[in-house]
Amino acid sequence: MAELRPLLLLDLDGVLNPFAAVTCPDGHQERVLFEGEEPVRFCPGHAGWIRELAAAGELWWATGWGDHANELYLPLLGLEPLPVVRFPPVPFAPELKVPAIDAVSGGRPVAWIDDNHTEAGRRWAAERDAPTLLVPIAPEVGWTRADVDRVLRWAREQA
Repeated sequence: MAELRPLLLLDLDGVLNPFAAVTCPDGHQERVLFEGEEPVRFCPGHAGWIRELAAAGELWWATGWGDHANELYLPLLGLEPLPVVRFPPVPFAPELKVPAIDAVSGGRPVAWIDDNHTEAGRRWAAERDAPTLLVPIAPEVGWTRADVDRVLRWAREQA
């Protein structure tokens, strides 16, 4: 049943877009998506990783990009839109992700991939009755195959 599948939450900046790297990492490309801002980095190879996660659970965006993640970023990877967790308008304090994520997660297992897990997020994860995995990402590196494999193993354990 779809409602029993784990919820997999994916941030964009710092995860898919390693914005803190000094130079554009190998395998990544850069594209200006927002006029007057730094280029966004993307790796075409991440499309396969995203497909794998979507097959393992219910994959949602958990990013301040909101609908822009579907409208501007996913087309760079040739992927279809994902559901979006609705956060306050940017800029917002990172801990404000927690109430919105809590609202969409209910009592389901949740894996949350983010470069900025806050104390509020760690407390939320520790207090949940459902299995919860926080996957911290270094924004100067972005996510790695090991991060994806960790979430896939965890998602299989929830089945």
